[in-house]
Amino acid sequence: MSDTPHAPAPDLSARAGVPGGVPEADEHRRVEELAAHAAKEGVRTGPFASLGGIGGLGGRGGGSGGGRGAGALRHLALVIALGILCGIGAVTKGSSFATTSNMVLILSLAAVIGVVTVGMTFVIIGGGIDLSVGALIALASVWSTTTGSQAQGPAVMIFTSVLVGTLCGLLNGLLIAYGRLVAFIVTLATMVATRGLAEQLSDRKSQIVTADTFLSIAETRWLGMPLLVYIFAAVVVLGWLVLNRTTFGRRTFAVGGNPEAARLAGINVRLHTCLLYVVSGFCCGIAAVMLTAQANTGASTHGMLYELNAIAAVVVGGTLLTGGFGSVLGSILGVLVFTTITDLFILNNLTTPIQEIAQGAIIIAVLLIQRWGRGRSVTT
Repeated sequence: MSDTPHAPAPDLSARAGVPGGVPEADEHRRVEELAAHAAKEGVRTGPFASLGGIGGLGGRGGGSGGGRGAGALRHLALVIALGILCGIGAVTKGSSFATTSNMVLILSLAAVIGVVTVGMTFVIIGGGIDLSVGALIALASVWSTTTGSQAQGPAVMIFTSVLVGTLCGLLNGLLIAYGRLVAFIVTLATMVATRGLAEQLSDRKSQIVTADTFLSIAETRWLGMPLLVYIFAAVVVLGWLVLNRTTFGRRTFAVGGNPEAARLAGINVRLHTCLLYVVSGFCCGIAAVMLTAQANTGASTHGMLYELNAIAAVVVGGTLLTGGFGSVLGSILGVLVFTTITDLFILNNLTTPIQEIAQGAIIIAVLLIQRWGRGRSVTT
């Protein structure tokens, strides 16, 4: 720890009350003062550390303060990994890999799963998990491409897709936060149920999109870059701003790092947890629009294994599955790593099973590294 003197942190323990106590009326204001103080001073000990996540504090702290160095190292490692992958591509398939069109293709492939990953990042930092994202995409795509929806025009199709995803996320959040059910089981159940509903609505048939304006979402290019990539970038920027520059983001780290301390600080943990799943569902609705436009169809098979791909990208990006620590930037770098690997395997004519084996090995390696790193931080 630095020897530089810090201003004394506001006293949380003296005013937060005992477990089960009623927080004072000004707890919300004080928690923001604590977060601002921690972000400025980089405090990792003292009364604010009990919040275990706001501003990157505590044993599982989040996105600023003392956690900045570790986060920057993780991001740098991912950038180096991307550079190595690009070098491998240039050596093995230089004529086809190191081209502008292939770089644009990688970004296009990353766009849909990247939007889903932003929502998943919020959920996992908040201490949850969402296994239903792929099925939500399928249901949203099918619902938005029914004959009735298409007859109302592309605006209604987009609205329907986003609305279905958001409402399904709300259902997940209500069951988990207010029904006090385990997130893994709830989202597993909704994954099965929503995929089944998508199959029922579509009669297991692909629904062709006939609205040219809707299809233009995937076909339009600005400055040589597909519109899908711009949508992806907009979601990433918005997610980063919300997570790092708003009260909602600070409370996400607090809830994921130490929900009991967050409750004593005046945060409505149940409501916030519910809203995290709404964010995830909202991102799924946007991703469904993008995927439907790409495929020209709505189908119950859309989004297969997207939940695993999103979780893998989040974990590789440095977000802890235990909650309280992570970043949108790291998750997106994780998406780009996996997308680049997929592109390399395709160019080198490697089979899908080999791709899946490699992805699984990468995830396990990252988890082992994270555990080793946490073990060192505890002992030092």
